Amino acid sequence: MPIESEPPPEAGRTVAGGRDLSRRDFLKVAAGVTAAVAVGGCRADPRVRAERVTALTDPLYNSSAKALAGAIRDKRISSVELVDIYLDRIDQVNPSLNAVVQLRAEGARADARRADESLARGDSLGPLHGLPMTIKDSFDTEGVITSWGTLGRAGFVPDRDATVVRRLRDAGAILLGKTNTAEFTYGFETHNLVYGRTNNPWDLARSPAGSSGGAAAIVAAGGATFDVGTDATGSVRGPAAHCGLAGLKPTQSRIPRTGHAIPFGGIFDLYQQPGPLTRYVEDLYLILSILAGPDHIDPSILPMPLGNPEDVQLSSLRVAYYVDDGVDSPTPATQETVRAAARALEGVVLQVAEARPSGIERTADVSGALISADGGAIFRRLMSAQGTTEISINPAWSSPADIVFPPLDGEELDAVVAGWYALRSSMSRFLLEHDVVVCPVTSVPAVLHGATYDPDQDLGVNYMEAFSVLGWPVATVRCGTSPEGLPIGVQIAGAPGREDIVLAVAAHLESDLGGFRPPPI
Repeated sequence: MPIESEPPPEAGRTVAGGRDLSRRDFLKVAAGVTAAVAVGGCRADPRVRAERVTALTDPLYNSSAKALAGAIRDKRISSVELVDIYLDRIDQVNPSLNAVVQLRAEGARADARRADESLARGDSLGPLHGLPMTIKDSFDTEGVITSWGTLGRAGFVPDRDATVVRRLRDAGAILLGKTNTAEFTYGFETHNLVYGRTNNPWDLARSPAGSSGGAAAIVAAGGATFDVGTDATGSVRGPAAHCGLAGLKPTQSRIPRTGHAIPFGGIFDLYQQPGPLTRYVEDLYLILSILAGPDHIDPSILPMPLGNPEDVQLSSLRVAYYVDDGVDSPTPATQETVRAAARALEGVVLQVAEARPSGIERTADVSGALISADGGAIFRRLMSAQGTTEISINPAWSSPADIVFPPLDGEELDAVVAGWYALRSSMSRFLLEHDVVVCPVTSVPAVLHGATYDPDQDLGVNYMEAFSVLGWPVATVRCGTSPEGLPIGVQIAGAPGREDIVLAVAAHLESDLGGFRPPPI
C-alpha cells in the first residue's frame, strides 16, 4: 500500500479549563460521561440514545461525526489532534484490513493546522470543519492517485475533485486518504489488481462486500469519521450491513456523479447514486445535506427538497415489512432481525403490517436485463478509455473483451424498458398505503472471501436491487447479530424524496436495537 513513511505523531494535547489535558482526560471533560456502545441486536434504552450517539466516546475514534464536529467547533479538541488520532488508528488496523490504499498523512496534518488557525480567527470552514474523512477510490481527488481499482489508472493523479469530494472539502472536511473498491465499482467483493483484497473488520477471512468495502471497513474500524461510497445495486448498503454501519442510497437524481468511475449516462444511469457510510444514523443526514443538489454538469440531478429527519412525526407513519421476497429466503437470524425491527416500531408508528409489494420478486430480473442490455459495451468502453487490458471483476474474465452478455435487440430493449417503468408505476402505488418498507439487506451476513463467485452461494442481493430499480431512497442500519457474531442490518425504504422519513425510522431502530458497535479488530 503506498503510504507516506514518517515517525508516529506525538500524543495530541488540548486545553480546557486552563489546563493541559491528555486525550483520555479530554474525553472526560468533553463528553461529560463516557458513552457505552450497545451490543448490536440487544435493545438499548432509548432514553440514553442521544447521549450514546452525540456524546464523545472512549476511544474517540468511535464517536459520531456530528459529535466530533461539535467538539471542534466548541474548541474542546483541535483538528490537528483529531487527525492524528485517526492516522494512528489507520496505522493500527489497515495492515490487517487493506482498506486505505492511498494515505495523505502530511497533507491532512497541514489541512488540520489551517483549520485550527481559521477557527482561532473566528472563521468556520463549514459544518464539517476539521473532520477527517476517507473517500472511495472511485471518486477523483485532486492531487491524489485515483485508480478506480483498474490497472490502466494505477498511477493516475486527477487535476480536479469529483463534485462529491469538492463539496465535502468546501464544507471543511479533511481528506486522509482513498479507500479500496471493486474495479470500476463492478462487483460485490472489494478487490482489484492494483491494491488487492480488503478484509472485513469483524472477521478477516470474510468479505466486507463491495464495491464500497474499503470505505465500510475503515469507518467501522475507526479509521475515518465517515466515507462516501456509490450504490447502483447495493454497493453502499451491502458493505454497511456486512460491517455493521449505517449507510444510505439516496433517491435517484439526488447527488451528482461528476468525477466518478461510472459517470452519468447509459441505460441504467439513474441506478447509480453516491451515498454516505457512517457509524451512526444522525451522520447520514449531515453528509447528505452537503452532497445533495445539482452541479450543472450531471444532467440527471434535480433540486429536490430535503426534509430534516428530526421534524418527522413517527406516530403518523404506516410501516410495511417483509422477511422473504420470494426469490431468496434469508437465514433464520436475518428474518428474525427484520421481525425484531418491526416489533421495535409497534406502538411508535401508526401502523405496522407484514406486507410485500406485489412485483418485488420481478425486480431482480429487470435489474439484470437492464445492466446487461448493451452486451457489456459500457464496461468495455470505460476500460478501453483508461487503457486497461487485464481485469479482476470476475475470475472467469481476464480482459475487457471477456465482458460479454447476450445483447438485446431493439424490440427486446424496448420491452425491458417499458416493463421497468410499468413496474415502477405499480410499485409506487404501494406507497399510497405504506410510508416505509422494512426488509433484509441481503439474505446472508458477511460471506467468506470468494463466495461471491460460488454458484451455490445465495447472497440475496436482489433485496437491494429492488430499490435500485425503483429509485427509492433506502437506508440500512445494524439491528441484529448472526450466530457467528456478525452484524445483520435491515433496509428501510421510502417514497422518492423522503429521505427524512427513512432516516427517522432508521434512527429509532438504531436507538431501540443497538446500532453500531465496534468490531473486534
